[in-house]
Amino acid sequence: MQKAEAALAAEVAGWLKAADAADRKDDTALGADQRGDEMPDWVADKQKRLAKIREAKAALEAEAKTQADARTGNGDDDRGDGPRRGPKPKHPPGTPKPKAQRNFTDPDSRIMPGRDGFVQAYNGQAAVDATAQVIVAHSLSNSSADAPWLIPLTDAVTQNMGKRPKELSADAGYCSEANLAALKERKISAYIATGRAKRPTAGGKVGGPLTQAMRKKLKLGGHRSRYRLRKQLPEPVFGQIKQAEVFVSFSCAVWTK
Repeated sequence: MQKAEAALAAEVAGWLKAADAADRKDDTALGADQRGDEMPDWVADKQKRLAKIREAKAALEAEAKTQADARTGNGDDDRGDGPRRGPKPKHPPGTPKPKAQRNFTDPDSRIMPGRDGFVQAYNGQAAVDATAQVIVAHSLSNSSADAPWLIPLTDAVTQNMGKRPKELSADAGYCSEANLAALKERKISAYIATGRAKRPTAGGKVGGPLTQAMRKKLKLGGHRSRYRLRKQLPEPVFGQIKQAEVFVSFSCAVWTK
């Protein structure tokens, strides 16, 4: 007990000395009357919190109005030939829906479907070189849709590398007639999954002519299809990001050559 008492006394003294040093360091950085876990001013002060809520509400209203104006400009809501036909909308256009949300700490992020449900996130896009297996272009958006970013990402590859990629592969989220047409115009050989059909046409075909041609192209390739390389070329890069860098919620799938 005598040996144990001395050892424990020394250990406890070391703890107290370290705690005292940590307290003095916190007092210097935060002030003697602050612990470091206090609520932000805008949360503690009701007046500032009210201003923060009104700011978020105004942003949601502006966003809803912008979306309504865009739909009207595209002819989705107003055909210009008299009163709007069909049933009355459940929610007035141009106003936020009752369940609309806005993140106070990161207002540019959006709620997106994730592996374990809906999360507050951004949508990351990355293009990986097939030979060196390094990221050659990337982008970040607050839209859950992937398709709108394929061509900007492809053009970024050309700009970063000084030459246009010869081939490009991507998963079904990037497939659209517009993307396939743009890649054809750029003379890039594309291998993009067309996805599973939900609403085939009367003739049993799904998608436009370019989508149908891509489906046929991938089918003819069979086990030797270039699309199959997508799994083994970019995935090691994303595996390094997820495991070595512990960035487990990162997901992208585009490779170029």
